[in-house]
Amino acid sequence: MKHASDVTGAVSPNGTAAEAAPSGVAHELHALVSDVEDLIASVTSLSGEDLAHAKAKFAERIAAAKSAVGGASSMASERARRGAKSTDTFVRGQPWRAVGITAAAALLVGFLLGRRGS
Repeated sequence: MKHASDVTGAVSPNGTAAEAAPSGVAHELHALVSDVEDLIASVTSLSGEDLAHAKAKFAERIAAAKSAVGGASSMASERARRGAKSTDTFVRGQPWRAVGITAAAALLVGFLLGRRGS
């Protein structure tokens, strides 16, 4: 079982907001795991109002984690969409160069797979 200290996020070297988003998700997941560990440790001693408070706090953490994951997902899909559009623009502008790059990549992959099978 992973502990809260095992969940980490890395900030990108260039520090862009889109690449720093996984760090925010990791922080939310770290907080969620920490709260789950606290809840598990204290569930036997909680009663009535304390249990309701712990349940409400846990529900808030789950909502925050879901929100962070949803935000990171939308940023990732937007980056993928921009990358696909950029690739499409390049291929339409320089089709023979794109064919050459694809052929070179296919040749390299074929060579590497051929060596692996031998």
